[in-house]
Amino acid sequence: MGEAPQLLYVNGFSKFCHVTQKNHANGILHNNNNHHEFSRFGPENQQKNGSNGNYDSSSWYEEVIDDDLKWSFKLNRVLHKGVSKYQDIALLDTKRFGKALMIDGKMQSAESDEFIYHECLIHPSLLCHPNPKKVFIMGGGEGSAAREALKHKTIDKVVMCDIDQEVVDFCRKYLTVNRETFYHRKLDLVINDAKAELEKRKEKYDVIVGDLADPLEDGPCYQLYTKSFYEKILKPKLNDHGIFVTQAGPAGIFTHKEVFTSIYNTIKQVFNYVMVYSTHVPSFADTWGWVMASDEPLSIGAEEMDKRIKARIDGELLYLNGAWFQSAATMNKTVSQSLKNETHVYTEENARFIPGHGVAYRL
Repeated sequence: MGEAPQLLYVNGFSKFCHVTQKNHANGILHNNNNHHEFSRFGPENQQKNGSNGNYDSSSWYEEVIDDDLKWSFKLNRVLHKGVSKYQDIALLDTKRFGKALMIDGKMQSAESDEFIYHECLIHPSLLCHPNPKKVFIMGGGEGSAAREALKHKTIDKVVMCDIDQEVVDFCRKYLTVNRETFYHRKLDLVINDAKAELEKRKEKYDVIVGDLADPLEDGPCYQLYTKSFYEKILKPKLNDHGIFVTQAGPAGIFTHKEVFTSIYNTIKQVFNYVMVYSTHVPSFADTWGWVMASDEPLSIGAEEMDKRIKARIDGELLYLNGAWFQSAATMNKTVSQSLKNETHVYTEENARFIPGHGVAYRL
């Protein structure tokens, strides 16, 4: 038999896991009977511990998808690890997916395929809108959502509002692909709770984007998926023809009932026209879903979408085109039936969560 693999645990444990999960949550590299604890503050402190952020070929990061399912990534090294006021953060250099951002143990984006998620999140809503000028992004601390929005020639202003200064700071430092985005003249970067920020702003927006972490028990943002938030705070901040779009969690055949159908049903209580679409994101190990909503029809043909892509966007999209979007908005029979039959509505007192816990669980 070969050498036993090392496993790097950095949060990601569901509430069903074994009782030692709180120790593992802070970042422990296991190797047979030995273990090495990581500093919270990145490679420079790891040098002092003798690890220098580098691991041999048997080092793995393990993400818990559910109490009976795990998803592992072979590592080159850990670039950064920290615990902010709100979230557990890790930036990993993985062999398969390149740099990968983990928040509360959950994959947020990976260098090799983040363009899939972010093109799907941003471009359909901006292309459906007749003339988008102002965009408000809730979350999006890594800068990728803002990067995609700023490709649109009609855009005058993109507000990116993330609650976590530490996430923004280390993404700005380590994710070089978005370095120019953070200094773009049209970007207004705000560190605040998106709910509070929207509530106090007087201006309205053509598109509001939810680039939020999944609803996670003890996580920082599940209240931004509630009916009261959509109805009382978000919708009044949309201009005429305004569109809201949010990531809506796993939408696979076995996972779509976790939060996807509930987010859809909640938004349906607030907006006149609501549509869903989904696609496979390899680093997420699942099909992912988005919900788009407006008080005006959202229909756009494949040919018209392709025309708008050519006319409005600087550069070339890698994933999205009109034909793909038409197919992505067609759910399979099982998911379609679940969406139709869903009755749950998100409230502060009656939320649904994906498996796992936010950083508050360990405090």
